[in-house]
This record gives sequence, C-alpha cells and structure tokens, in this order.
Amino acid sequence: DGGPSGPMAYRGLPVEPLLPGPSVMAALNFPTFKGGPSWTQERTLVAVKPDGVQRRLIGAVIQRFERRGFKLVGMKMLQAPESILAEHYQDLQRKPFYPALISYMSSGPVVAMVWEGYNVVRASRAMIGHSDSTEAAPGTIRGDFSIHISRNIIHASDSVEGAQREIQLWFQSSELVNWADGGHYSSSYPA
Repeated sequence: DGGPSGPMAYRGLPVEPLLPGPSVMAALNFPTFKGGPSWTQERTLVAVKPDGVQRRLIGAVIQRFERRGFKLVGMKMLQAPESILAEHYQDLQRKPFYPALISYMSSGPVVAMVWEGYNVVRASRAMIGHSDSTEAAPGTIRGDFSIHISRNIIHASDSVEGAQREIQLWFQSSELVNWADGGHYSSSYPA
C-alpha cells in the first residue's frame, strides 16, 4: 500500500503529532522528556495546627494529600517547643499578632508531616487555600474547615527553599523514610 496507517496517518498521509514547542512546555511548567519523564521530586512540610488536631481533622488532611498522589515520608505529633516556633515564624516576629500566634501554636499538639511528590510545594499551597478563611475557596482545606484566620487548620511551606529550611527545623534526617512506592499511585489517578 506504500503509506503509513493507524493513528499516525490520515488518508494515507503521514501526520506529525501536535506537541507544543519547548518554550510552551516550559511556560506551562510541564516536565521535560528525554528518554522518559523527568519528574523532579520535591518535599514540603505540612503541619496540622492545634485547632485541626482538636477538631479531629488529621485524617481528612492526610486523605487529601494521599488522594492527590503525594507520598508521606515523615510524620510526628508533638507539643511544639517555643524555640522551634520562634524560628519557624521568625519573619513574623515584628507583627502585632506574633505573641498570640506563638501562644496558639503551643496551646496543643501539632502534627508535622513531610510530603514528597512532583511540584508538591505549589500543589500543597493550592490545596490548603488562602490563610483567611473568608477568602479560602470551597474545596480547599481551609475553605472547607477553617473558621477564622487565626484558626486556619494547617500550614504548608510556601517555597522549595522554605520547605527545606522548615523540614530541617521540624525533623531530623533519621525521621524521614525514603521508601519505594512500587509504582502504586492513588486510586483516584490510574497508574
């Protein structure tokens, strides 16, 4: 017959797949392909704050991150020492609400977690929503559960650099587990 057939041919004429060029792929923040996907794995700190723990929302938070396909590599419940809180919130020390923030964050247990995955820092920020509950979109963790800006359930690192600093502050390297997921992903997304 002398011509290609199947999905890459149209009426016997070869058809090139329509893929965006490299500049479009980069602008859209797509992973690059050179013999396979280069999924850069990031880690981020996520902490369920005392109000989230008291309201028994730890499982709901974990479920959302697992369903998104992220991998839990560290978790602990602790009464956060003021020394960790002071370093964690160092950029807010001059704010008038700082003493109340430290008092609140040390008022009950915190569940600190380290999640790993592709683009996990930015994705987790989108998942948790705006810090002010009146502006947090429905479907986000804060939009669904937060009742006030001072009781907003959850913290997530705001940058890759911030995540690295916060993870080192809250966890020792021996508390993080590198484990292979065996190619298994959340049931929400086919492998």
